[in-house]
Amino acid sequence: MSASTDLTAGLGTDDLEAMYHLMLVTTLADVRSAKEAKAGRLAAAFYPVRGMEAVCAALGAVLDKEDRMVSTYRNLGDALAKGATLRSIMAELYGRANGMSKGKGGPMHLQDQEVGFTATTGIVGESLPLAVGLAMATQLDGGGRATVATFGDGATSIGSYHESMNFAALWKLPVVFVCQNNQWGEHTAIADYAPDTDLAKRAASYAMPTERVDGFDPIASTRALRVAVERARRGEGPSFIEFVHYRLTGHTGTADFSYVPKDELAAAMKRDPAPSFRTWLKDNGIFDDAALTAVEKRAQDYVDDAFSYAESSPFPDPDTLETDVFADDEFVRSLNR
Repeated sequence: MSASTDLTAGLGTDDLEAMYHLMLVTTLADVRSAKEAKAGRLAAAFYPVRGMEAVCAALGAVLDKEDRMVSTYRNLGDALAKGATLRSIMAELYGRANGMSKGKGGPMHLQDQEVGFTATTGIVGESLPLAVGLAMATQLDGGGRATVATFGDGATSIGSYHESMNFAALWKLPVVFVCQNNQWGEHTAIADYAPDTDLAKRAASYAMPTERVDGFDPIASTRALRVAVERARRGEGPSFIEFVHYRLTGHTGTADFSYVPKDELAAAMKRDPAPSFRTWLKDNGIFDDAALTAVEKRAQDYVDDAFSYAESSPFPDPDTLETDVFADDEFVRSLNR
């Protein structure tokens, strides 16, 4: 990041500390979750967010509790940004009863209504229509809050992406489309499925403000998100932001990613978000080593506590198997009569 007349995008030291803490927690929990997945100790697959930490921190800095978010299965940083506790996230990944979805949803179904983390979808591209519906409800209720849809670059090739963008633009809905362009659609490089890899330029055809932002830069990400979120809250319609960064690991916590070009990955690792932000905070005289080390210890303690809590938590009672589902046992029996 380079210095400017608005070095911190209007963020105070408390905000910057919170952003660094969130980035550290996301990185530490992500790495540990991948190890737990490889060891077979998680109840479901884990989808790493390494490389996306800066945008997640920016979301946390900009969004209020009243704003809503719909995320994807690659959602650890999104959930933390919206105010969910790491304890509840990890308990869910371990399949425990005090997880965010009572241990029965895993990463595909994280949700916390109290903090506005409204839904997670495991279907590529489906965060957009869900967010559009929520934004329409907000508009009908009188507005005043934003709804954010986060999704990967691969989702921009899905039909529901185009339908959602068109509908949001026509109705001028208070929604912010946050594209986390990590350069890979599962195992396919973006250049192999998109003839034009500038996704913001492509999104501009829907007559809404679009922007392409360095997704490794938390300050630039904060600036862009603040403009879009405040625009949505004022009822001025949707925005699309493409955050360009790079996935620093495999598609899942256990996936091989030897197909990733080594030179590309090495270049991206030099911009690893949390370490890069640490350097920036120190070089610009915002925090010294002692202050940064204190944040790092607090983050490590928070992660250690969450994993201990999750591992020691109880499994769901089998008697609750038919709660929180669309059909109960009586309904299923009626179909077989």
